[in-house]
Amino acid sequence: MGEQLAWGTTYVAVRPDHFRVEYQINPFMDPTVQPDPARAREQWDTLVATIEELGGTVHVLDQRPDAPDMVYAMNLGLGVERHDGTRHVVLSHMRYAERRMETLTAQPWFAGLGATTSYVGRDGVGAHFEAGDAFAFGDALVVGYGPRTEELGLKHLATDLGVRVRGLRITHPGMYHLDLAFCPIDSTRAIVCPDAFDEASAAALMAMVPEPLVLTEAEALSTFAANSIVVGDTVLMPACPDHVRAQLEDWGYAVRILDLSEFHKGGGSIRCLTNPLDVRLGRDLPVVPGGEVVIP
Repeated sequence: MGEQLAWGTTYVAVRPDHFRVEYQINPFMDPTVQPDPARAREQWDTLVATIEELGGTVHVLDQRPDAPDMVYAMNLGLGVERHDGTRHVVLSHMRYAERRMETLTAQPWFAGLGATTSYVGRDGVGAHFEAGDAFAFGDALVVGYGPRTEELGLKHLATDLGVRVRGLRITHPGMYHLDLAFCPIDSTRAIVCPDAFDEASAAALMAMVPEPLVLTEAEALSTFAANSIVVGDTVLMPACPDHVRAQLEDWGYAVRILDLSEFHKGGGSIRCLTNPLDVRLGRDLPVVPGGEVVIP
């Protein structure tokens, strides 16, 4: 097995008190098909309880009544820990105005945890960046860009954090965030869907991951299998194709399936609902003074 991820046990999540499909900003959303509030809350409660059962910690942020998508906490911002244990969060600058008010609540909440905060853009001005497009893996922060995050945002992230950013161009409208097509499993393994990217980026991703577990386009879109998280040696998944389960178990991981179907109506699943706060600079993300951007 590759070296187990050192991050992924401390999360922020947003209780779905005001979750609904009020508009359409991705192909999964249909305002005529609404989530059931009681069922959504039950599914969310089970997710949080499962993370805690596995030894993880979940901090809960209250949802704004005017922000129905805020429950997808992964997109609030990219959090890292510095060497001294202090936190920093690069807040998202949402592509769509419908979600931008979320950071008005997230910023003071992160500050309340002792985190410093920064922006690559805000209030519709500057580069767009959504944290569901960014993951620490290997020697870099891997960032998807295209549908939501803009290419210009990569340079801002690299210089702000002092890290190497490896950009991947997303071209598939249904996998509009990287977290729908890429899920780090450990230091050398990840679930990937090459069909989300242009040819050069797909090749770069496959070269970047020593042992990729490949999803087809149909599997990624119908199961949300890449939108999973790893807590210790357990992979929490909304669904798991047989070949994926067989490979994960062969690698020594347990697979736990959780029903998050109400949240699929808004275009997200387990990863979208949970934002890791314990990625550490220098441990999980090599420090590159001044930053560096690598694009295929």
